[in-house]
Amino acid sequence: MVPEIALPPEYRNTKAGRELYSEIEIHASPGRIWEILTVFPWYPEWNPFIRSIRGDLVVGGRITAELRPPGSAGMTIRPVLVKMDPPREFRWMGHLFISGLFNGKHVFEIHPAGTGRCRFVQREIFSSFLLPLFTQMLNGGTARGFTDMNAALKERAENTGPEIQ
Repeated sequence: MVPEIALPPEYRNTKAGRELYSEIEIHASPGRIWEILTVFPWYPEWNPFIRSIRGDLVVGGRITAELRPPGSAGMTIRPVLVKMDPPREFRWMGHLFISGLFNGKHVFEIHPAGTGRCRFVQREIFSSFLLPLFTQMLNGGTARGFTDMNAALKERAENTGPEIQ
C-alpha cells in the first residue's frame, strides 16, 4: 500500500518567482475532482478558502473570486483565466492594483496517480517587488487556506455523489 500524500504548503523559490506549493492525494478520478473544482456554485458548500467564484471558464475571461484565508477578513479578486486543460489544469493570473506591483498566478493541477487516485496540486507563483511585504501573510493565512481547501476537496471528492470518470 502506498502511503497517503498530504504535503503542508511550502513557500519556495522558482525560476518564475516565489511559489506557495501544496499537494494532497485524493481517492477519486480526475473527472470527479475537475467537476468539484469547476462547478463554481458549489464552492460555498465545501470550500473554506475560496468562498465563491463567478464567471465563465474561458481562457482570457475574467472571473471574480472571494478569498477568505484563515484569520483574515478576506478579499475579492478579479483575475484572468490563462489556462484551461480539462480535466488536468486550470490557472488564473491576478494582480494587486496594477500589473507588476504584486502579481500572482494561481494553479490547480490534477495528476492521475494510479487506479482511482490522483495527486491534486494547488500552487501560486508570485512575482513583484512588493513580495517581501506579503511574505508573512503568505506563509500564514494563505498557506493555511491552501491546506484547508485541499482537505475539503479531498473530503468532497471521496465522500459525496457519484464518481465521474
